[in-house]
Amino acid sequence: MLSSLLNRLFSEPRLFFAAVAATCLALLVYGIGYLQLVVGLHPCPMCIVQRYALIGVMLFAAAIALSSRRGVHTAGGVLVVLMAGFGAFTAARQSWLQWYPPEVVSCGRDFYGMIENFPLKRALPMIFKGSGDCSAVDWTFLGGTIANWSFVVFSAVIGSTLVLLWRQRRA
Repeated sequence: MLSSLLNRLFSEPRLFFAAVAATCLALLVYGIGYLQLVVGLHPCPMCIVQRYALIGVMLFAAAIALSSRRGVHTAGGVLVVLMAGFGAFTAARQSWLQWYPPEVVSCGRDFYGMIENFPLKRALPMIFKGSGDCSAVDWTFLGGTIANWSFVVFSAVIGSTLVLLWRQRRA
């Protein structure tokens, strides 16, 4: 059953990218609609960057799903991999901060304040430097934090998209 579903997803790129877009939308709704608005967890700067990466993956995948051209699937798949790679890098960095929190916790600037008050060249290092908020573990599921699960999701998107691109190249 599962193998036939996977074979169908990998043989129909439009269906695959639609499934990726739908999964990203579901995760965003869960993160914003439930964890933030219902549970009351406030995102740290690195969480916000991961959300933007997830939105990027969702938008690219949705746009690719609308096209039936193989070239669009290939070029768009590369964009999805790059955007998911950016999200995975951010999630991995946050996971590292959670596993090895800094000795001195600083409550650095918020994400929007950094973007509004500093040029991007100075704001990006501040975002990835992290703060006490980024190393806090407020929620876990099966022993993994939000950042850990975010890394798993981004890695799964990267891996499955690369498999799709590889299979398309062989066909």
